Amino acid sequence: MTVPACQLYLISPLDVSGSFPDRLARAVAAGPVAAFQFRVKDIDEHAAAALAAPLQEICAAHDVAFIVNDSISLAKRLGADGVHLGQDDGDVADARQRLGRQAQIGVTCHASRHLAMEAGEAGADYVAFGAFFPTTTKVTEHVADLDLLHWWANLFEVPVVAIGGITPANCVPLVAAGADFLAVSGAVWSGDEAQAVSDFARAIATGSQFRAQADGA
Repeated sequence: MTVPACQLYLISPLDVSGSFPDRLARAVAAGPVAAFQFRVKDIDEHAAAALAAPLQEICAAHDVAFIVNDSISLAKRLGADGVHLGQDDGDVADARQRLGRQAQIGVTCHASRHLAMEAGEAGADYVAFGAFFPTTTKVTEHVADLDLLHWWANLFEVPVVAIGGITPANCVPLVAAGADFLAVSGAVWSGDEAQAVSDFARAIATGSQFRAQADGA
């Protein structure tokens, strides 16, 4: 089986209580999902671990990587597949030492080529650029553009994640420009999650065709 040129990377809403495990199960069953990032704020690690447990089981059952946002210690406690680090959440070397060689370690690089190159040199498994579009999920302080994706994809082998306000309607140029993953949250969880994942799958396929045509030109 060939790996598609770009894959979907789901990010949780801040509230993953109640019926959210059912919503996650629907989403990952609706189409190809490569990874799920567990992102909660302002709760202690014990409570976070309890919320994570059923979600981690769903991801494992569907062969979806379970990534913890920000916290190396929570990722280690859960035996997660990896951790995603913001610029103030620790460094790649520490995460690698504590989580092991197999852990997937991603780093937020905003719109900075310098930060991305530093992360790649430190051994990150992926770098994340954004925001590409306005988003209501978090405050937008940095704006990334397609040239940044082109530049990274053409020069480096470390996978690149595009994030920020991405929807099925606007993602095709990101895929065509070289994004390896689309990190999405609001576009999925603000409505019918299964329909959104299906819509993303179709849009990613279209973008991948444009990308293949450009590579063959």
